[in-house]
Amino acid sequence: MYQNFSIKPPFFEFGPKAYLYGEELLRLVKVIDRAAARLDVDVIITPQYSDIRLLAENTERVFIFAQHMDPLPVGRGLGSVLPEALKAAGAVGVMLNHAEKPLSMDVIRQTIRRADEVGLATIVCADTAEELAEIAKMSPNLLVAEPTALIGTGQTSDASYVTETIRLVKEIDPRIMVLQGAGISSGKDVDRVIRLGAQGTGSTSGIIKAADPAAMAEEMLFSLRTAWDETHGGKK
Repeated sequence: MYQNFSIKPPFFEFGPKAYLYGEELLRLVKVIDRAAARLDVDVIITPQYSDIRLLAENTERVFIFAQHMDPLPVGRGLGSVLPEALKAAGAVGVMLNHAEKPLSMDVIRQTIRRADEVGLATIVCADTAEELAEIAKMSPNLLVAEPTALIGTGQTSDASYVTETIRLVKEIDPRIMVLQGAGISSGKDVDRVIRLGAQGTGSTSGIIKAADPAAMAEEMLFSLRTAWDETHGGKK
């Protein structure tokens, strides 16, 4: 676990994947950046590699994470994603093992170790409770509990999955915060998972496919802040 990374609940992750890039993405992220500052919520953005510097240099409140990286050292490795290069571009962290970019447990372990070495935080995705437990023992900074079958469907995880995965991770390492993802499509979905005990949540298609993506992002962040304050006695 990279120790010099500080993020507090409630937090949110917006993953544009390969839907948005360049100036169009920057316009939306600037809206999210202002909302994050106004509502005092931490937001992780995972853009295309080519947009890391653009977003890092033009935002103030959000955390820019890479969508992936490889555990290789400086040197040979054409086509690989070098940890040092991500940090130099302005990334403060990296997402690993998303359903669209799966990794073996051994590679996840190696990559978390490399991220720690170069000073990048890690947010690691997992499908099942068993996967979450195995990855939690590797000490990433954050975990994403996200059933692969629900990604992009608009259907969220059931209550038992949310509560059980959070309990399991906290028993292994209480320092690791758990984001509950998959199917988050509205402020109501955000409100529900936070009230079930999640410390964070996130969305891709729920924002990008909305009639007004900027308005939906603001709605989700407002719901995040409101649900957290109502269940935790105000801002922490």
